[in-house]
Amino acid sequence: MDTTCHLEPTWNAGREFAQRAITGELVMLNLLRFRDIADYSKNPELAPPRPVTGAEAYDRYVAHTLPHLRKSGGDILFMGEGGSFLIGPEGERWDRAMLIRQKSRGAFLAFAVAEAYLAGIGHRTAALADSRLLPLVGLPR
Repeated sequence: MDTTCHLEPTWNAGREFAQRAITGELVMLNLLRFRDIADYSKNPELAPPRPVTGAEAYDRYVAHTLPHLRKSGGDILFMGEGGSFLIGPEGERWDRAMLIRQKSRGAFLAFAVAEAYLAGIGHRTAALADSRLLPLVGLPR
């Protein structure tokens, strides 16, 4: 089992995504595993006055991010509590799954580097022990 934590895209993954021939909407599948207690050591200026769980820190991230996401043409399609897989690696679990719709690849890229959005990303960093982000493009019907 891969024990590497994945919290940010690698340079190669970012380049590959930016070069994909994606036209129109895409949906980002997020799988999230939270820390028991959020770790604000990299962003102490965002730390709440008392310790919070990773899930609570992530909720702070969502509250900060949602206006910026909507302004960029995106929105949350679904957010739900996870757990262990019904089909998948035994013992692997994800605490939360989210589907984020974005109007285009360019809109997502602009959103992801916007200073106003990045001002709150420390909540995400504090919250997560591991994550996955899979861009999905709809198939023709």
